[in-house]
Amino acid sequence: MKRRAFITLLGGIGLVPSGARAQQAMPVIGLLSSASSHDYGPMIAAFRKSLAETGFVEERNVRIEYVWADEHYDRLPALAADLVRRQVNVIVAATTPAALALKPATATIPIVFAIGGDPVRTGLVESLSRPGGNMTGAAHINVEIAPKRLELMHELLPSEKVMGLLLNPANPLAASVSADVTKAADALGLKLHVVRASDDQGIDRMFDELSGQQASALVIGTDPLFTSRAQKLATQSLRSKMPAIYQYREFVDAGGLMSYGGSITDSYHHAGAYVGRILKGEKPADLPVQLSTKVEFFLNLKSAKQLGLSVPLSLTGRADEVIE
Repeated sequence: MKRRAFITLLGGIGLVPSGARAQQAMPVIGLLSSASSHDYGPMIAAFRKSLAETGFVEERNVRIEYVWADEHYDRLPALAADLVRRQVNVIVAATTPAALALKPATATIPIVFAIGGDPVRTGLVESLSRPGGNMTGAAHINVEIAPKRLELMHELLPSEKVMGLLLNPANPLAASVSADVTKAADALGLKLHVVRASDDQGIDRMFDELSGQQASALVIGTDPLFTSRAQKLATQSLRSKMPAIYQYREFVDAGGLMSYGGSITDSYHHAGAYVGRILKGEKPADLPVQLSTKVEFFLNLKSAKQLGLSVPLSLTGRADEVIE
């Protein structure tokens, strides 16, 4: 849903003072994502819920303009610039690529991110406790634990020596993920085939490519495209007899074999609370980044049976939840 409302704030791009909010136009939040709107319903619901808990209810006393790049990463700089021109009160960066596009676009409009990687490592903030500038938000560590997903797959299939890594080449984090997982593969004595997909057709071809390389399993790299295609990836992995692991529980619920990572909805919930506090007058620089280091491991034994796999007790015993 894209709304093209244009709001002019007193003083250009300042925040509306709480005492004058009743006399001013309804504040506007811009939300920019590199993904598509479908399958992001739970994340947006978590954001709206926590925003409402701070006193801001969509279409009652705040408006949200949703801007989706639909996996066209090259559009992000222009979309970011457009939101800045509209002079919205706060911008939500709903993915890491969106946050990286927004950072150079404005140094004045507050930006709150909800991402799955380390914001210091990616250069979004100076530090977690003192973010500085106009950016803060919430993050869950998913990009950095991609090597651990490879280790879990190796534990499941210790005799297999060839595995695949799926990346979206348009994602600015793809190179670092590739380097980290390749290093882990070398330490485990595995041969790693890196395959790339930036659309549905690429995902379809990827499974055939891995089969041709005699890969026995797949680690899915962190990317909004893959998050929104959890059902497709899970279905394709079962159809191709290719055990796969991703970062979110939604992949396992859709039939994927394993997931290991943080909760994306938690980050959106924290982001909603921060947006509400900023609309009330707090500054991003004074709000420390909410970094969740909790990770959860989910395992689908029903899918394991379809794949003809026997899951060792060392894995089932460590799983936070086992789907049978």
